Amino acid sequence: MKLTNKSKVVSNKKMTFAEKIYLPSIIKGMMITGKHALQGSKGKVYSYPEVHKPRAKVWRGRHVLKRDEQGRERCTACGLCAVACPAEAITMTSAERTKEQKDLYREEKYAETYEINMLRCIFCGMCEEACPKSAIYLTDRLVDVEDSRGGFIYGKDKLVEDMNNRVDITDRQQERQKNTVK
Repeated sequence: MKLTNKSKVVSNKKMTFAEKIYLPSIIKGMMITGKHALQGSKGKVYSYPEVHKPRAKVWRGRHVLKRDEQGRERCTACGLCAVACPAEAITMTSAERTKEQKDLYREEKYAETYEINMLRCIFCGMCEEACPKSAIYLTDRLVDVEDSRGGFIYGKDKLVEDMNNRVDITDRQQERQKNTVK
């Protein structure tokens, strides 16, 4: 072996004609493809949406902004989730609660706008770990299919939990969060 001036290793071994045209590699790849084709699906194919692919209990899917037992939003717009997000997918603006809004928000400060760009999100779960109020969680639900890029920017209309259709996040909660929520 000798080194060239571009720091590449060059072999002294002469390549055969078959190696030059990558014929052995192509045949080897075709044999693997043929083996998989003859084996069939063997549980790898699911007839979605009739049959759902099994997922782990802590699988990270669509986000939800939780409400407390009285139906008030838990988020206080502290911004820790946005700071913790490595993809910078979360943006929010805060506002002060008025006396008329006392039934809507728990604290004096609330998130007036809260947006997550689902195209940027990497579903790492750092936002739910950073939240001191246990307001944001990643659920086991899939992100909806959209036909435009703007549809993937989820605002509070898509993120805030519906009180008639509550999202169970007990599998996602850590012991610290279960004690905080009470």
